[in-house]
Amino acid sequence: MTPPTVDRSRAVPRPSVWRRIIAFIITALCFAYLYYRLDDAARREGLSLVDYMSQVFANVNWVPWLLLMMGYSCVYLAIDTLVLARSLKWFVREIPYRDILPIRASAYIISIFNEQVGKGAIAYYLNKRDEVPGWEVGSVMLFIMFCEMFYLLTWATIGFFVSRESLPASFGLIPPIALGAAVFITLWIGFFRGKILPESQLREKRLLHAFKLARIRHYGAFFLLRSPALLSAVAVYTVALNFFGVEASLVLMLGYLPVIFFAATVPTPMRAAAITSWVILFPGNEGQVAAFGFVQHNFFIFFNATIGVLFLRRAQREMFDR
Repeated sequence: MTPPTVDRSRAVPRPSVWRRIIAFIITALCFAYLYYRLDDAARREGLSLVDYMSQVFANVNWVPWLLLMMGYSCVYLAIDTLVLARSLKWFVREIPYRDILPIRASAYIISIFNEQVGKGAIAYYLNKRDEVPGWEVGSVMLFIMFCEMFYLLTWATIGFFVSRESLPASFGLIPPIALGAAVFITLWIGFFRGKILPESQLREKRLLHAFKLARIRHYGAFFLLRSPALLSAVAVYTVALNFFGVEASLVLMLGYLPVIFFAATVPTPMRAAAITSWVILFPGNEGQVAAFGFVQHNFFIFFNATIGVLFLRRAQREMFDR
């Protein structure tokens, strides 16, 4: 049998020059802001910045934090794999969970450098091992990425109404943004159902295949399948903050965390945008939350990649044996 091929013309394009410039500017602004806030906090303590941050790291309760984060990473992988497996079943065909797990875990290794390339690796793997056309997997990945934005916005809106009295005034922008998003997704679904612009050929594009097949129940099921990851993160991040010497409640974290996760999607080195968000949201604890944001977000990425290494041999064997 002729081995399946990958459509190289549909490879993930390199980021444009303007995207790299914008990412560089955002990163520079984030690090400049962090330096200003941390240096100011160190001066208030009568310490140099190095001594101040050394003191912050020395006071962290590292062992329970490490055990907590290792458990959370395993839970996240399980949910992430389930979402991918169910999405493939909805729009392509059913592939057993146990067969998705090795490549979903292994792709975290590549995602250290580029999340989109990691998703491309999953498409290549399924194309080579299961003969699933790359454009079908790409369509599913696009559906997942699209839904993740609305899933986070939905939880940000829920968090706003649950903990609005504890949130900064700027969070008042969330409800109108959510309303606009609700209108957009209603029109989006109507378009792909053929109710809006029925003569348009855009919905026939192969990379939009999943959206054409998607029904409202699929969007709802995605939210339900993905939500345990956010709720477990609320509990984990609340406890983890206490290990860094910062008190926070579950209600407050429910309001903050979806917004911080949005910041984490900004393509900045070492999740600089997310770290900056922690410093903005917890004034008076600049050193603790800067250390927390840096360690928390980057440990999560690298430990997930470590889990991926454990599955890498199996993923390679299954792919190349075919």
